[in-house]
Amino acid sequence: MDDIQRLEDILQRIDGRGYKAYGDIRGRWQMANCLLHIDRVQGDPFAAPSQLRVQVPRAEAGFPDWCTSEPDRVVALCDYLTRAFEAAIRRVDPPRVGTGKGGLVAIETPGQEVLERTSVVLLDDCVEARFRLGLPAQGRRVMGRAAADLLLDDVPAIVNGSLYFEDLNAERLRGHVQGLLDQRAARAALAERELVAWVADGSLLPRRSGIDPRPMTGEVVPFRSPDSLAVELKLPYRGQVRGMGIPAGVTLIVGGGYHGKSTLLRAMELGVWDQLPGDGRELVVTRPDAVKIRAEDGRRVEAVDISPFIDNLPFGRDTASFRTDDASGSTSQAAAIMEALEVGAGALFMDEDTSATNFMIRDHRMQALVSKEGEPITPFIDRVRQLHDELGVSTVLVIGGSGDYFDVADTVIQMRQYLPEDATEQAREIATRFEGLRSREGGDHFGRVTPRSVDARSLDPSHGRRDVKLRADGVDGIRFGGEDIDLDAVEQLVATAQTRMVAEAMVWLKKNALDEGTTLADALDALDAALTEQGLDLLARGRDGSLALARRFEVAAAIDRLRGMRARTHTETS
Repeated sequence: MDDIQRLEDILQRIDGRGYKAYGDIRGRWQMANCLLHIDRVQGDPFAAPSQLRVQVPRAEAGFPDWCTSEPDRVVALCDYLTRAFEAAIRRVDPPRVGTGKGGLVAIETPGQEVLERTSVVLLDDCVEARFRLGLPAQGRRVMGRAAADLLLDDVPAIVNGSLYFEDLNAERLRGHVQGLLDQRAARAALAERELVAWVADGSLLPRRSGIDPRPMTGEVVPFRSPDSLAVELKLPYRGQVRGMGIPAGVTLIVGGGYHGKSTLLRAMELGVWDQLPGDGRELVVTRPDAVKIRAEDGRRVEAVDISPFIDNLPFGRDTASFRTDDASGSTSQAAAIMEALEVGAGALFMDEDTSATNFMIRDHRMQALVSKEGEPITPFIDRVRQLHDELGVSTVLVIGGSGDYFDVADTVIQMRQYLPEDATEQAREIATRFEGLRSREGGDHFGRVTPRSVDARSLDPSHGRRDVKLRADGVDGIRFGGEDIDLDAVEQLVATAQTRMVAEAMVWLKKNALDEGTTLADALDALDAALTEQGLDLLARGRDGSLALARRFEVAAAIDRLRGMRARTHTETS
């Protein structure tokens, strides 16, 4: 008897029995067009859906070398196949039947970014898709016939429509692959050109809304670089492309309200990720170590050396290893910068709308009233040049309220009706004509970036009887064991699947890298090396198909926002 018949017989036999009888179908089953793995069977119709995988032999799937011959091409292929699998689910449209999640078929839903994922993976011998399926029930009893329709008819139809090259649109797939390769080539060229970011002419930056990241429709002004900032990059498929280069150093983005300042910054901060062809921002690329910084009232700060920005606190409170459960806006922004520098940030992106005013600037009138002896904060304006000149860290800053920043800027871009103009020379002339009256604060050097080590015991993912209990709350939070981590201010996370990856990375670091005395930066180096060698499946417990790659900066940000985390600086004794 073949597997299809045996599986159908089991489903007929358990029809009408208690829901736990579905456990009899766990295992692997050879279908006509794929090998079906039923890895986990939900214990209840209202519980999380069952986890399944389908495998198609590579020789039968038929994907050519141009989409499988190197890792970047495989990332694009697997992202495309995830989208194809989701589209096939919609076409087949399995009926929702019975109670609970019965009839649900779902794969991790991609957004506007093309990311390395675990939803579809290319293995040595097969293409594997990982998805969720709700086994149907009437009340809490097995609906065997409905389950047979789902597993024996609908799942193979979905596979036929998504995992075989001959059934896909080859030109769209080719465009998907080539688009990613062009973006990665452009991003790789930034360091050679000494650029922080690059925005291609013709890019469409505005989004439909704050909760809809798809490109805005209707009247949208295509981006065009001013001649003085234009940089041409030669891309492998698009050839020579002109765009605006953001030079290393200190760059200001200025302009009136509603003229596109924050829209440009948002596009660039997400340029660390590859974008979907047709997104409008697919040729907006940013160096991969750029980190968005903002104020975050009320966050916890643990053993961070914030002394370059905040020192001489009342009552002699230490800022070389600063701790608080309720940081102010300025303190949280200082901590966020130092945390990013600690783990290797090479560029900082900031917007005055989400910054603490007293952290950004103290004008000459306030300096006259409140002397430096009575002000612990050294404002960012007095550190931003030192960051670049001493540490090689660039800053891109949206600002509309303080012309004092003209004194420290290398490049000034003015947005007018959504188009950029090079206002650098005009800003320098204004800075000379209206000589600043404020005094520089904080000394001639930036200060130290002090490494920390994290106590692995304080990263506790257990809850109740479970050693590891994790849940992603969208892109804004993680339930880690018994604690909630607020990630609302970590603005470069773009997918729930990345948030899940961050949670799994924290568990991996606890078990494998956070030895006593190991710095957080060194532990993240170990994680990066392991991911490079083994791929994202390193973190996919039980062949989890719901992960997408995030960077070390997002992982570190989550650790820093875990309120139970304990750390020490390497200036402290054990």
